[in-house]
Amino acid sequence: MSVSGGYTRDQLRLAYAEAWAKHVARSPLTALEAQIADVIGAHPEYQRVVADAGSALGFEPDTAGAADNPFLHMGLHLAVREQLGIDRPPGIRDLLRELQNRFGDPHRAEHVLMEALGEELWMAQREGRAPDEQRYLKLARDRLAAR
Repeated sequence: MSVSGGYTRDQLRLAYAEAWAKHVARSPLTALEAQIADVIGAHPEYQRVVADAGSALGFEPDTAGAADNPFLHMGLHLAVREQLGIDRPPGIRDLLRELQNRFGDPHRAEHVLMEALGEELWMAQREGRAPDEQRYLKLARDRLAAR
């Protein structure tokens, strides 16, 4: 099951806080919790937000856009990782390898995919259409070529 499938905002935030708490306590994690904890571990700047259920539930992103939404950011990491796990859209794994070769950093390569995914999701929503996998891949390839 994906992390967003049918969950409310509060349930998602609690899932992040609970996964991190279990990780910190060195308790056994489910596969999804391990992925969540890995993403949180890669982002020390978000660890205080998920340090406990109260902080996770009470967090409000800066509406002025000065700071990003850590839950959106981490959710995009998880979405990209799920795509990579099933190679959908087809070719995403190969593209990630190219990005990793270019940047020498798997986390930075993942961020390039996240930027492209976020842009395609935003455009699709704005235009009232379903996200287009080929557009998403093109956006990511364009970013690869430009960097």
